[in-house]
This record gives sequence, structure tokens and C-alpha cells, in this order.
Amino acid sequence: MDDHTIMPRALATRIRSGKHVAVVDVRDRDEFETWRVDGPNVDAAQVPENRFVQAEVTGGAADLVDGLAEPVVAVCGRGEASDYAAELLREDGVDAVNLAGGMDEWARVLLAEPVPTDGPATVVQYQRPSSGCLGYLVHDGDRAAVVDPLRAFADRYVDDASERGVEIDYAVDTHVHADHVSGVRAVAETADAEPVLPEGAADRGLAFDATLVGDGDELPLGDATLSALAAPGHTSEMTAFRVDDAVLTGDSLFLDAVARPDLEATADPEAAARTLYGTLHDRLLALPDDTVVAPGHYELDARPRTGDAYAATVGDLRESLPALSMAEDEFVAHVTGNLPDPPANHERVIAVNLGREAADDGTAFELELGPNNCAAG
Repeated sequence: MDDHTIMPRALATRIRSGKHVAVVDVRDRDEFETWRVDGPNVDAAQVPENRFVQAEVTGGAADLVDGLAEPVVAVCGRGEASDYAAELLREDGVDAVNLAGGMDEWARVLLAEPVPTDGPATVVQYQRPSSGCLGYLVHDGDRAAVVDPLRAFADRYVDDASERGVEIDYAVDTHVHADHVSGVRAVAETADAEPVLPEGAADRGLAFDATLVGDGDELPLGDATLSALAAPGHTSEMTAFRVDDAVLTGDSLFLDAVARPDLEATADPEAAARTLYGTLHDRLLALPDDTVVAPGHYELDARPRTGDAYAATVGDLRESLPALSMAEDEFVAHVTGNLPDPPANHERVIAVNLGREAADDGTAFELELGPNNCAAG
């Protein structure tokens, strides 16, 4: 690409590193407020495209980004209107670049970073900066499992495993996801692997064949083992997986928040919050303090906590996460009283992930665009 564009992957790594990024988003206000490029040091402003059209006639394009530190990254849906805006800004003396492909290509970025563990297994964390979704490739010897894969990147996991010289035996979901379309079936089909879900998924209406695991069940991977650890609360079937000194907590415990308890249609949020409280204190916080927590999501304004991975120890989270020091009633009020809007299209996404509705690849990609919103305050 030329000096007037920035590729989405390059922007993602810059944001993750904590460097300042200034963004001017030329989409409509509602699109901007629903979903945008975000991060710990992102300064974003929404200036609709028609303001730049006016500025081309009257001048003063630079005034539209007054207050944003240069260089400025211009963003739109597909990278066309923002390219026009970036060009006008440059003509008016502003150091401006265009995000190639816009938000459409931003949603296709998937970064991979190692999660340090003390044991035979290698754990790779996949990070989707457009939504904060995290997934994992776990392997030892020549055997591997993919945990919480995204359907949009099914081929990526298989290709990465091949490059590492390992074969995927299992495609695993920690629960029935509400924020993204699961890649379990796509990975299993592509890699000739075994789809694996928690046994409680059957009670929620699972409509495709899969291996179901319960608390204490094990999936062997060379000399390592994925051990199921029931962790209900976010959903009734939520299951974490231990490997070596790490625990893949799915949507139960994050680095900056705990799970929301209201995305399962039949659940009573207050009762589910009490179940989550028990899961956190009796199961996850009962693990050794040096256990590495590798969650299913991260907040978009968070920084990596272990190298370039979004991971932290149980002991660190016990000290840094206020919700974990609350008494039960306070915790329940906190969790149920700080609920963001649900993920986009969550009811249909759940139906697709249960196999009760079909969605082609294009539809699946559109269904899940936006932030994950799976955490409570």
C-alpha cells in the first residue's frame, strides 16, 4: 500500500501496543455509536461524509478534525468515503491516512499471540480487535484443539495448525455463544475434527451431532489434557477448560469484568448472577493464584497483561477486579444493574450456533458485526 493508507492489521497492532491513534469516522452517527475502531489510546471523532463534501467547496477540511492529534486515520464502512476525506485533509495540510477496506476489513483482522504456560502444551490466543473476541489453539506433540473458534476465520485455524505441524482433533465451544457465529462445525468439517460442546447445550436445543462433555471430562492432546470445569452463570452450560497451569474461562471471568447473566432466554438474571458468584468463588478463584486466566473476550480499551496476550493470573485478578471482592448480594446487584445492550442479533446468533437456523457465510459475517457486549460492569 502507499503512504496514504494503513492496513487494518497494522492499525490493530498499533492500537494493541498502546500507541495513540486518532480516528475520524465519516459514517453516520448511529453507526459510529454502535460500533467503531476503539482501543486504550484511541481518540475518535465522528464527522459525516457530507461535511467533507461541503469542505471541498468552501475549504476548511482541517477544521473538521481540529483537536485530533496527527496523523489522523479516516474510517468508513468500506474505505471509499474515508479515502476521499483523507485526501481532502492532506490537501489542507493534515497528515491523514485511510483505513484500507474500512470497517468491513477491520472486522476481518485476527491476531495471534502466545499465552505463556508452565507445561507441555502450547497455547495460542487469537484476538479479534473489532469485537474483543478471543479464541485459542492448544497443542502438544502433533495433536491440537481449537477453543471458541469464530466461523469467519475457520480456515485460518486449520492453516495455522498445519503450519505448526499439528492436527486438530477437537473444535470446542465453551458455551452457546450469543455474540458471534461459532466456528466449531466449520473447523470440525475442514479439519476432520470432533466438534465438542458442554453437555448442557443439549438442554438448550442443540440440533447437530457433537461430543458433549461434563465437569471433569478430559480431552487428551499428546502429553497435555484439556479438562472441563463447569462454570455456569453466564449461561447454564458455560464450561471452562484447564490446560497445564492455565484456564480458558470462556465468558465467565474476564480481565476487567465478569460475565453478564441475561443472554440465555430462559434464565432469571438474578438467579444466574448468584450461580455466577458461586462459580467465581468456589471454582475459578479456588484455583492456585498462579493459574493463568485466558478469557473469551477483552474490553476494547484494555491493554494486554501478559506479553501481547490478554491474560492474567488468578491472584492478579483477585486483587484488581472489584467485583471479586464483593459480598454475594452486592455482586448480584452490581452484575444485574450494569447490563449493556445485548450483542447484535443475539437471538438469531444463538439459534445459528445451536444448529436450529442456517446462515450462509455472508449472512453469518453480517450478523455478528459489532462489539461483543458479553460482560457486566
